[in-house]
Amino acid sequence: MAEPSARLTSVMYPSRKAMTAPFTEIAQQLASAGRRFDRYGWVLGTSGNLSAVLSREPLRLAISRSGASKGELAPDDILEVDAQCAVLRGQGRASAEAPLHVEIARTRGAGAVLHTHSIWSTILSDRFARDGGIDVEHYEMLKGLEGVTTHEHRERIPILENDQDMSRLAGHVRQLLKTGPACHAFLLRRHGMYTWGNTLPEAVRHVEVVEFLLEAVGRTTERSSHGRGQDSR
Repeated sequence: MAEPSARLTSVMYPSRKAMTAPFTEIAQQLASAGRRFDRYGWVLGTSGNLSAVLSREPLRLAISRSGASKGELAPDDILEVDAQCAVLRGQGRASAEAPLHVEIARTRGAGAVLHTHSIWSTILSDRFARDGGIDVEHYEMLKGLEGVTTHEHRERIPILENDQDMSRLAGHVRQLLKTGPACHAFLLRRHGMYTWGNTLPEAVRHVEVVEFLLEAVGRTTERSSHGRGQDSR
């Protein structure tokens, strides 16, 4: 199966210089990704946030500013922040969820972190909250996740309770990523999905793959629930 994002990668990221690219180039790539995600309905309104690592020592991130519409995202909407989420470049405030991006970049060693607010990630994060996560298996699309080579793979997508205290939530994210190193993404309950990648193109691919899988699971479980309801009458 061809990589789900092969065409996108060739168009958006022709150089694939990943995190060694200058700020202006990364800002353009993040803005392009945001506009694409908006067209799929994954970051409507001002929801979602996108980041990429600019440097490790010291840690610097390029991240979308708070309140920016991703459907109209421009390079000027991308800020540079440090590990304490202080703005070093650009106008505006960093997203309140910037600490989660910093935590994922540190704990997982991610080169890019992307957060969406799709309908299916929101619904399923509530529907499977009591299970603590969603197990996805036997879908060919799983092979679009880095390191997965067979549709027989079982992907666990953990679910965390949402929290307006970002420092506390970042601590929960840190613990999750340390105890569940195999996951490629996690959900915040009634909120949305976080995924990441070694590079920005890889993270974009993971958004596409995970959103596809969530919708497939959502539609399938919804149909099964309706079927059981009809049988019981």
